[in-house]
Formats: sequence, structure tokens, C-alpha cells
Amino acid sequence: MSGFFILSLILLYFGILYLISYGIGKKHSGNAAFFLGNRKSPWYIVAVGMIGSSLSGITFVSVPGMVGKFDMTYMQMVLGFLLGYAVIAFVLLPIYYRWNVVSIYSYLDRRIGKNAYKTGTGFFIISRMTAAAVRLYIAVLILQKYVFDAWKIPFVATTGGFLLMMWLYTHKSGVRTIVWTDLLQTGVLLTALILIIRQVAGGLHFDFSSVVASVTSNEHAKIFVFDDWYSRQNFFKQFVSGAFVTVAMTGVDQEMMQKNLSCKNLREAQKNVCTSGLFFIPVNFLFLCLGILLLNYASVHSIALPASGDDILPVLVSQGYLGLPAVIFFVIGIIAVTFASADSALTGLTTSVCVDILNISRYDEKKARKVRISVHFLISLLFIGIMLLFKAINNTSVIDALYILVSYTYGPLLGLFAFGILFKSRTNDRAVPFLCILSPILCLIINFILRSQFGYQLGYELLIINALLVVFGLLLFSKREQASKACR
Repeated sequence: MSGFFILSLILLYFGILYLISYGIGKKHSGNAAFFLGNRKSPWYIVAVGMIGSSLSGITFVSVPGMVGKFDMTYMQMVLGFLLGYAVIAFVLLPIYYRWNVVSIYSYLDRRIGKNAYKTGTGFFIISRMTAAAVRLYIAVLILQKYVFDAWKIPFVATTGGFLLMMWLYTHKSGVRTIVWTDLLQTGVLLTALILIIRQVAGGLHFDFSSVVASVTSNEHAKIFVFDDWYSRQNFFKQFVSGAFVTVAMTGVDQEMMQKNLSCKNLREAQKNVCTSGLFFIPVNFLFLCLGILLLNYASVHSIALPASGDDILPVLVSQGYLGLPAVIFFVIGIIAVTFASADSALTGLTTSVCVDILNISRYDEKKARKVRISVHFLISLLFIGIMLLFKAINNTSVIDALYILVSYTYGPLLGLFAFGILFKSRTNDRAVPFLCILSPILCLIINFILRSQFGYQLGYELLIINALLVVFGLLLFSKREQASKACR
């Protein structure tokens, strides 16, 4: 497939997103639309769109690729997501709606203090900026490697082009636009996934019943692990970790909660969260089924698979094993999931900087809009800079290590909110920044000791330990003064 065709496909897709944005932006371009969608987003539209924004290009290639090593045990974690979404719907959302927040971190200001507020905001900005840049970088790198390099388009042009397109269709109406574009992008992503599965099944001469039989009888179809407590794939570890990861990376993450807060009222927001949580079960199951089918396909056709599971789908697609349609579906799927995850991050970061750092509520609407557009553009440039830095590093292990380190910073966020919600006492606000910095460091030390002395590698349990360390530290600095009941 020519680079011109792929480029045309991307531009056509962007054109559709821009038309949606243009139609919405003509009537809704103010700060209320950008930050909270005027609180008029239909809950069912948000629920479907949350699927695309929660996934990434990494998910598109990594989840199918992990089957060969970990079987289908990832589903244990997906089931834990449901518990996490229940906590978000019935614990966190009532607090956010009661206080009518624009940024969820303003709750920390009211409950703990200014330092907690700024610390939570800072941890979110650093975490989301780096994590989103890594996810976007990997997705763009896939397209660069398998598409644009052949057309000799430089990486900086690819990166700048993607960020420019995202800025153009999000800068006017922000969340109000993203709610609807995410609906389109989720539909495109799921369609691409199903069509790729169909293409692989066709290459194996399978009908639907044959696909079901092939997946269920495969040696990698194992989902549950109850007997091995040392395994990172143990059910209880995966399930509990899934719940905590969901609360940390969705419930106390401004990017993810911003769309939930754009619903008309609390009841609709709760329906949205519960519905999107249920959607994740079949979607992730399909990704894992694709992984088994890819292994079958490689075995039947005697194809040597790459060492890294993440490369299996891209290699089979790019080298023509699955046919031209699979190339088209793969490219469209990557484009959809890239736009859906990155545009949300761009909007969430803009909101946090404007509301939490710059406090633009002190300005009139016209000046606040100018500041918000400028911040939105500067964050886009910062994304480009970080991605070019990753390209200069050109070391996958370094980037993976950075991504892991950034994931540690969600622990303090989770700990701050847990303390505010679960305990009535006030704490020493001045100690919060030190506790939140110390906690990830202690987690690194604990993990190093366990690995070197006992050969045990902590997984997602680190998030739980991280949050508990922050809560314990805050309790040590607690005062007898009781928190206001209104903050509860």
C-alpha cells in the first residue's frame, strides 16, 4: 500500500473529526463548553466514547501480544476494573458533583489544603503528560515504521502533523467536541478490531463456530490462576490490582473524569461509568481472542514470530501475511485509538493548567478564552518536544522504565483522595509534598529489596503500597481538628 494512500486515509479521517468539531464549535466555543461540555453530554454517548479514550495504540498491539506469554489471564484484571468503576460511580462521583468541581483536584484544597491541591495537580500534570506522550509516541512510531518511512516522511513531520490535527479539532470546544469524536473513534476502533479478527479467521478458513472452538481449545485460553500465590497472574492479585488501577488512573485522573463530569447530572454520570466499565469486558476479550488467532495463524502458515509480543500484529500486517484489507483496518484502528487517547490527554492537561495553576476564573470570559487557547497550543508543542526527546533517546528499555516510574506517581494521588474520603481528621498540609515524593522512592526501595533478597517482583501491588504509604504518612501528621462534614 502506498504512503500516499495511507496519508489520504489519515487526512480523510481527520476531515471527519474536524467537521464534527466545526459544527459543535459554531455554537459552543466558550470555557464552559471546553472544560465541562456545558454539562449537557448524553451519558450513553460518553460511555461508548470512554472505551476509545481509555485504550491506546499500546493496547491495540500489546493485549493480543501478551497471550503467548501470559495466556488470557489479563481478563482477571479486566474483571477487577468493574469493582474500580463501582467505586468511581458511587464514591467519587457524588463528591465531585456535590462540589460542582471543574478540576477534581480542587477537592484536595477544600479537604486537606493548598499544598495538597497543588501537589495533586503537579503529580497529575507530570504523570499524564509523560504517560500520554509515551503512548502517543509508540502509536506514531508504529505508523512511522510501517507506513511513513517508506514515503520518506520524517518523524518530526509525522509528530507535528498529528498534534496539529488534534489541536485544530479540540481547541474550540474541548470536552464538548471530544465526547462526540470519541464516539466515532470508538466505533472505528471496534470495527477495525472485528474486521481484523475476521480477516485472520478467513486466512485460517474458519467460520464463527470454528473461531470459538479454536479459541476455547487453545492452550493459551487459560483465564484464571488460583493456585500460584507467587505468580503475578494470581487471580486475587490481578483482580484487586485492576480495581485499584481503575480508581487511580480514571477516578482521580482529571483527563478521564472530565468527560464524566460533563454529563447532565450525577445519576447520568453514574450510568455512564457503570456502562463503560461493562463494555471493557467484551472489548478486551476480543483483543485476547485476536492474540490466540494470530498464534494459530503463524503456526498453520509456518511464520516465524518476532521475539516481542508487541510486534506480532504489526509484523503480520505490515509484511502482507494477512492481506491488504488487514493493513487498512490496522492503520485505521491505530489512527482511531491514537486520536481518542491523545486528544483527551491534551484537553485534560489544558484544563488542569488553566484551572489549577493559572486560576483563569479570575479573568473575564474573553481573556480566559485567550489564555486557554494559548495553554492548549503550548501543551501541544510540549508533547512534540517530549516525543522528539524519546526519539533521540531511541532506547526502548529507557522509555519503558520511564513509563513505569511515572505509573508510581498515581499512588500518591490515590493516597491523597483516600485519606480525604476515608478519614475525618485534618493533617499537616505542609507535609503533603514531602510525603508524596517520599512514597514512590520507598516503593522503589521495597521492590529492589524483595527482588534482590527474595526473588519476588512486585507488580501492580506497588500502586496499593504507594497509596497506603501516603495515607499512613498523612495519619501520622493528623490533627484532632475534624474535617467539615460538608467536605464528606
